[in-house]
Amino acid sequence: MSGAEVKLDLSRVVFIGRTFEEYRSMFSLSEEELRGRRILDCPAGACSFTAIASQKGAEVTAADIAYHHPFEQLVDKGLQDIEHAMLSMEKARSNYLWDYFGSVEGLKQHRIQALADFSAHVKENPERYVPAVLPELPFKDGEFELTLSAHFLFMYGDRFDYEFHQQTLQELLRVTSGEVRIYPLIDLSSRRYEHLDKLTAFLQSQGYHTEEVEVQYEFQKGADRMLVIKKDN
Repeated sequence: MSGAEVKLDLSRVVFIGRTFEEYRSMFSLSEEELRGRRILDCPAGACSFTAIASQKGAEVTAADIAYHHPFEQLVDKGLQDIEHAMLSMEKARSNYLWDYFGSVEGLKQHRIQALADFSAHVKENPERYVPAVLPELPFKDGEFELTLSAHFLFMYGDRFDYEFHQQTLQELLRVTSGEVRIYPLIDLSSRRYEHLDKLTAFLQSQGYHTEEVEVQYEFQKGADRMLVIKKDN
């Protein structure tokens, strides 16, 4: 898919992001293990992880299909998407746990903060935000020590088939020398991804170790685990 083709699809892009602290909770990350590491966030959207982790000594690259669009348009779109999402959230409150955010207004402030951090960082460091259309990435083999992928794989199992998931994970692993972490393991209906066992069995047959790990973050009900994948020793 070319950049020109992607730009025609801006109205279908939902540009909302999570904060750095959410990433730490979702992926069970300490600031110490981030420092000095080459990290990929894919797809990164409007998340502030790249901005804040970079301040804390990590070497982070963000990749997303949305970055084919001008960043100014994305920020404007992000503000609109936050407002729309909060209206929808009011109607679906019972599908979520509110310990972390407290309220819809608290959630909104986190989303606005993530977008603000993204906006400030991308203006000064545009080279850190790379357009990419999965299942292909424009990076070298083993370019990153750690890859994080949130709220994409598994969540949209009704829109992306098993082959897409398999190819995307193989690509994420190709560019990663250490480990890949995927969060969460459920779809939009809070059901465990139906092909997860088949997918992990395939990865194990290719020489990878897979582990489902419980995390401290749970907003969508049932979204309390991540998948960790790394090469067997």
